[in-house]
Amino acid sequence: MNLMKKIKNAKSIIWFVPILIIILGLVIPLPYYIEAPGSAVRLSELIKVNKRTDDNLGSFMLTTVSIRKATPLIYFTKYLPFREGVTEKEYLGMSKSSEEYANLQQYYMDSSINTAIEVAYKTAKESYKLIYNGIYVMSILPKSNFSEELLVGDTIMALDGKKFKSSTEFIDYVKNKNIGQEIVVTYKRNGKIKTISAPLMEIEENKLPGLGISLVDHTSIETDIPVSIKSDEIGGPSAGFMFSLQIYTQLTEQDLRNGHEIAGTGTISTDGTIGRIGGIDKKVVAASKEGATIFFAPDDGINPVVKKKYPSIQSNYKEALKAAKKIDTDMKIIPVKQFQDAIDYLNQLK
Repeated sequence: MNLMKKIKNAKSIIWFVPILIIILGLVIPLPYYIEAPGSAVRLSELIKVNKRTDDNLGSFMLTTVSIRKATPLIYFTKYLPFREGVTEKEYLGMSKSSEEYANLQQYYMDSSINTAIEVAYKTAKESYKLIYNGIYVMSILPKSNFSEELLVGDTIMALDGKKFKSSTEFIDYVKNKNIGQEIVVTYKRNGKIKTISAPLMEIEENKLPGLGISLVDHTSIETDIPVSIKSDEIGGPSAGFMFSLQIYTQLTEQDLRNGHEIAGTGTISTDGTIGRIGGIDKKVVAASKEGATIFFAPDDGINPVVKKKYPSIQSNYKEALKAAKKIDTDMKIIPVKQFQDAIDYLNQLK
């Protein structure tokens, strides 16, 4: 009887161990991330211009890359087609935490939305006004006296109670102070305004006083014709170009798509330049799965210095062509350098 009980217990253990291994393999987090094809989102669901949605046939779609925290089992999915693994350090970059990374991605998204609106309104010859909000904190040196107080994503609104009209004025004000001199910083975080003070440090590169942060102008935009964009679950700057297309189409009340499902990606600059993004091969896969028939890809020039360091690097357009061929899709890959390139292509679309 004892022998039968032992055999039964042994069988239970034999079944339990592999199940436990599978469970642990699925839930134990690793300092690693897996990038994969994400989604293609129809912009008519996200954007309203003059409180109206776009109900014309066809769609403009932004495309995304899915980023998932790896576990021991998920780790091996990096060997599947159009998957890529990155270390936590590579993923976070200069950010000290996932919170800082999220804040940085939110800044990039907000900035790309503002620029997209500016480009669309400028091209449509509609009025807009840029509003200066202060200095956006992009990174903080570990030796900065503000490193325990400020976070990436904070907006510095004033120094010593003084407001500025540009980051140049901000930097000039700090340069005229002394190393070790106390300075009062007023900043906004999550809608709340706070004030802190600490001594200025010596910046190693130029031996001048500074807060020990990298910064950019934090601006917003106001328009006579209202525009709203829902981007809550999307981060980064790569949707800027497609945002511009959707907004421009609704502003001008033109049916530029002619019923086509059109996806794409790329950053947008105030002069209309469409910039390079990462993971375009995965975005091509996402667009094709969603039924896109046309895909706009940045035809970015590769800097000779970058080309020398990375001889195999290609433009986004060539990367997109390669991915489209690999999945054998009929989706057309269209190269674009400037916003006007896309408008010109759509005007001759049938």
